[in-house]
Amino acid sequence: MQRRLSASPNTSSRWAWMGAVLGLALAFITQAPAHWLTRAIEQVSGERVLLPDAQGTVWNGSAQWVLNEGPLNTAVSANLARPSNTTALPTRVTWQLGPRLDLANLRLSFSATLASACCTPQPVHVDVSPLWHGVHVQVSNHTSRWPASWLVGLGAPWNTIQPEGRMQLQTTQLQWTHQAGKAQLQGLAELQMQQLSTRLSTLRPLGTYRVRVQGGDAMAITLDTLEGSLLLQGTGELQNGRVRFSGEATAAPDAEAALSNLLNILGQRQGAKSILKMG
Repeated sequence: MQRRLSASPNTSSRWAWMGAVLGLALAFITQAPAHWLTRAIEQVSGERVLLPDAQGTVWNGSAQWVLNEGPLNTAVSANLARPSNTTALPTRVTWQLGPRLDLANLRLSFSATLASACCTPQPVHVDVSPLWHGVHVQVSNHTSRWPASWLVGLGAPWNTIQPEGRMQLQTTQLQWTHQAGKAQLQGLAELQMQQLSTRLSTLRPLGTYRVRVQGGDAMAITLDTLEGSLLLQGTGELQNGRVRFSGEATAAPDAEAALSNLLNILGQRQGAKSILKMG
């Protein structure tokens, strides 16, 4: 006599419920709305970076990219429209996120690909890896270009200077590690402010300037002038989370009268020089 095997109704029902729950959980994770991610970034940045009008999912989405001078008040936070004193990129920023297994270091990381039609000729790749009591962030070697007027949204001193021109950012082997309460930067980041102008001076353009940030035990900062009538130079460092910078601004001999007012605003005057100081 042959015995017939069959699952009990209760067992079949349990498997069906488990399948439904797993399917819902997977759909919930993969289709998590983009605004969950954008809101988290806004909070981490102290609401200096705003990403309104988010579309898509956490893993593949887009938003406007807005700079803001600081935390929003409750009334503004409750409003979906961004405040009027911010500045946005002319094109939306898009992102793709996903896990990545680093076999060389035997660790799991999250890889982000960022792009904006106005500013990134090639997408920028960022890898974020968790560490014991910390995190490691690595940025791909790239060159990107951004409008200088975008900085106005950060507030002082940019809203006074009202810069115009183009910023070119180039990174080489740039890595940032924060572990056990200590932060360290490795690699090089170079920012050029190209054909910079300001409403504070009738002289246009003022020139082209370069800021270099070199990683190491003490992060070194240098400012110099590549061309122009406004001459800027200075050095500094970032150590233990504090920036110390000292430099000076002067005018080329044929532009002293045109730049006198701007030099008064940039720093404390000492004769023909304006002293630049931070920290």
